Amino acid sequence: MPGVLIDTDIAIDYLRGDQGVRPLLHRFWREGNAVLSAVSIFELTAGMRENERGATLDFIGACAVAEVTPDIAVRGGELYRQYRGQGVTLAAMDCLIAATAQVRGYQVATRNVRHYPEPGLLLALDGLRQ
Repeated sequence: MPGVLIDTDIAIDYLRGDQGVRPLLHRFWREGNAVLSAVSIFELTAGMRENERGATLDFIGACAVAEVTPDIAVRGGELYRQYRGQGVTLAAMDCLIAATAQVRGYQVATRNVRHYPEPGLLLALDGLRQ
């Protein structure tokens, strides 16, 4: 399996003790395909509680990191513009995460399926979708 881009919501669920996502993330780590976008690192650290700092940094350190490169930034802007033209407003951060997955050939592990309308982008998370 190629890399799996762990969306911020799944990372937060793991860090807050959600037993439903733990086996999934442990499998990704075991298989060596757990990836975090630099965007998710920003979101995680911006929203963490002070007492979560150590666990959050450990979580980040356990994943490969996908940086936002110029080609990812361009693709993210294109996605934002494309969906805005269809009357759908996506968060810029989600567009960058989606672009990272597209450019790098990853699938996105998320419960926030409405944030990622691009076909073929989402990893099937049986029992985890909202």
